[in-house]
Amino acid sequence: MAEKKFKPVLEQLALATKGAAEIIREEELKNKLLDSFQKNKPLRVYLGVDPTAPDIHLGHTVVLRKLKQFQDLGHTAIFLIGDFSAMIGDPTGVSETRPPLTREQVEKNTETYLKQVFKILDKKKTEIRHNSEWLGKTTAEDVVRLCSHYRLARMLEREDFRSRLDKNQPIAVHELLYPLLTALDAVALESDVELGATEQKFNLLVHREIQREYGLPGQVVMTMPILVGLDGERKMSKSLGNYVGITESPGEMFGKIMSISDDTMWQYYELLTDFSSPVVVRLREEVQMGVLHPMDAKMQLAHAIIAGYHGEEAAKKAGDEFRLVYRDRQAPTEIPEMRVNWGTRSLFTLLTETGLAASRSEAERLIKQGAVEIDGSVEKDVKRKIALKPGDLLPLRVGKKKFLRVVGV
Repeated sequence: MAEKKFKPVLEQLALATKGAAEIIREEELKNKLLDSFQKNKPLRVYLGVDPTAPDIHLGHTVVLRKLKQFQDLGHTAIFLIGDFSAMIGDPTGVSETRPPLTREQVEKNTETYLKQVFKILDKKKTEIRHNSEWLGKTTAEDVVRLCSHYRLARMLEREDFRSRLDKNQPIAVHELLYPLLTALDAVALESDVELGATEQKFNLLVHREIQREYGLPGQVVMTMPILVGLDGERKMSKSLGNYVGITESPGEMFGKIMSISDDTMWQYYELLTDFSSPVVVRLREEVQMGVLHPMDAKMQLAHAIIAGYHGEEAAKKAGDEFRLVYRDRQAPTEIPEMRVNWGTRSLFTLLTETGLAASRSEAERLIKQGAVEIDGSVEKDVKRKIALKPGDLLPLRVGKKKFLRVVGV
């Protein structure tokens, strides 16, 4: 008899459901895991992504990490690239019909996206598929037959569409087809579990229903929460500027993560680290009791996240640099230099000339607020003159993050 390669079902269930927003249905997932364990056969778990943008931020990794957890449990992780569906455009969460991408745009985004995905998934154990494999061969007859399995009234119950109808905003027919065509992904892959964000719940449920219409057992749908951005209010998004990119430098990532609120920190612990839920609960209790300082808990969080993408050594170095600059108020070990023509000029002129301030008014405001340091000393005199001679080195600091060594030439 073949050796069992899976952990006990309840142990698998605890890891698989960690951090999940909703599981439809959890009892079905438990039964599928039990059947998998008894037959020593992995479940087929998939995540479909339309490569509409090339870069991945921590918000994207929430569901990717869930796929990795199933992979680590021994199940088949399928990463589906929606190269066909990306040219249609997922209507989820959009208030107007979005322009479709070209095949060239999709292919370019896919190449960059995959390089980042494999910072999380095990490349050798991941089944990579493209839905153009089957959707590119779908005939008009196939589409008509597919559409006969779903009612228009149910499609229009969808919140995105209902809202646009109420506002007399247009809905293109291809947007109605999106969840149906991507349901053929679930049919072609014969998936047992599909993962997605909470905002994709409607699509995932359509996929589950269409599977059954095509004679397959309905997949379990598992949705993951939307990660809150650095502002602690809105979803993490590059367009909102509240994101942490996984290819950013360790130092940049560390500083951004340390900027989140103490409350937001716990969602990050739950969704972005391998700490078990009981461990996260204990850490939170230690902070509440004053045993653990919130900044130390946050530094531990930043280290854990960055180590996953850049390695332990890089994470430690970023943490040491953060302590040096922000906690100990010292200059970083590496400071950029700028060569400036010698002579005498006002401090606010030097700040704007070097790009440390965007305008004279901003420079004067920063000086008055005590946010400007010259060689380690705070300078609040807006009339201060700076005399530079060739070869002079002048360390400047503006705020917490901006350092510059001015070199007279």
